[in-house]
Amino acid sequence: MRNYYLAVLLMLCSIGTLKAQGEAYQFFNNKGKKIDLQNVLKQAKDADAIFFGELHNNSVGHWLQLQVLKGLQAQNPDLVVGSEIFEREDQLNLDEWFANQITESNFEGEANLWKNYNTDYRPVLRYAKEKGLGFIATNVPRKYASLVSKSGLVALDSLSPQAKKYFAKLPMQVDMNMPGYVAMKDMMHGAPGNSDFMIQAQALKDATMAESLFEPLSKGKKVYHINGSYHSKDGEGILWYLKKEFPAIKILNIHMVTQDQIDKLDDANATSGEIILVLPSDSHTTY
Repeated sequence: MRNYYLAVLLMLCSIGTLKAQGEAYQFFNNKGKKIDLQNVLKQAKDADAIFFGELHNNSVGHWLQLQVLKGLQAQNPDLVVGSEIFEREDQLNLDEWFANQITESNFEGEANLWKNYNTDYRPVLRYAKEKGLGFIATNVPRKYASLVSKSGLVALDSLSPQAKKYFAKLPMQVDMNMPGYVAMKDMMHGAPGNSDFMIQAQALKDATMAESLFEPLSKGKKVYHINGSYHSKDGEGILWYLKKEFPAIKILNIHMVTQDQIDKLDDANATSGEIILVLPSDSHTTY
């Protein structure tokens, strides 16, 4: 009989282990407590802006982005969506497609699409269009970020008034002591190029994405922004520039990470956002 109970206990433990290993994701708050998607959406109700800091190539993360969008839209049909993957130069293409003035194939032929757009981002765009949501191309054109990485922010001064519409208003403040930028500089130690210019290029992206959201926020609209996790980690990057313009803004920062185990939040990830989405280290990637 003792052996029987022992066998049952081992079987139950094995089932529990398999269940834990089979989980696709887990949300945590920054206290390390497990929460579910409904709790995330509940917290989002009081936020003016919700940021989803993604790992660009993680398929499970992109699916959850869409689920968060669906929940937010159900709460607020006037929601405005913004994304790093579109540069300001693509705004006309987005507007024309959303207004049914051009076809989806025309839009995709004209826009500067990321290589995993079809699998990872198209569902978000289609859902936003279907529901009549505003969609903002928030990022700086990469040619201007590249210019700054080579020659610094001063290089932007000589550009035309038309060009200056596509990035944050000058002069632009850069906090070189921001921990994320300091870490970036440390990682570049010994690498070719000017590390200060590289940080300025990163700041140009952050500032431009933040500024792109100023108008809807000033009109009282709730914003949902999708960007690489580095741009909003620890409340820095885009969020730093946003808080300078709107000191009282309420932000919910969802930060995505991968871990070998997802049953417990690693201490190193606990301060990355108000909510941390943990995905398995071996979850599917598109590139």
